[in-house]
Amino acid sequence: MNEGSKINFYGRDFIITPDVLIPRPETEMIVDAVLNLAGKSYLPGVKPGPKILPNNPQILDVGTGSGCIAITLALELPEASITASDISESALAVAQQNAETLNAKIDFTQSDLLDNISTDYDLIVANLPYVDENWDWVDKDALAREPAIALYAKDGGLAIIKKLVNQASKRKIKYLILEADPCQHKQIIECASNNHYFLRETRGFVLVLKQSIETDADNSN
Repeated sequence: MNEGSKINFYGRDFIITPDVLIPRPETEMIVDAVLNLAGKSYLPGVKPGPKILPNNPQILDVGTGSGCIAITLALELPEASITASDISESALAVAQQNAETLNAKIDFTQSDLLDNISTDYDLIVANLPYVDENWDWVDKDALAREPAIALYAKDGGLAIIKKLVNQASKRKIKYLILEADPCQHKQIIECASNNHYFLRETRGFVLVLKQSIETDADNSN
């Protein structure tokens, strides 16, 4: 593994190498959104929302990269079972090192989105590649320090996100929390609607989607 530097994310230092994306402040809102669904306050003085996730939620972080989201969730929600996946073996090695350093219990698996995932989860979180190479406001020289596979996607930056939404819908995953540029949110919401999801809330770059069809668990209540 390449020698890396440390970047702070949600109050903890994570090792970052050229094999993974550099964590950004907007991604911390994914953690905030999960804590809110779990009925926990994510800021001092902020009243938590109603508890929606089950007591011991199973959460999958797709495209984990450095592991910053999955590890933070494991430490903030010790009652949860967290799995982190990535298509890149090098990225998974970085994430595993971070988990060991921060003493976080995570299950790791190599997978292209949900292709090698067998377990069904209560919630999927994902900061997938969503940058369109044609965006003229993107500083490609600055982004050259990060792996292109973690940054860029076709179809206006939405190809991989749309594929995950489709896969999650077929698996009847109840909640999806995704990061994307706000200029893409309308298209993602349309794709989600076509795959039986509706928008529950937005938090800056982050969208919280909920499955709009009843599941077996819903019918049993």
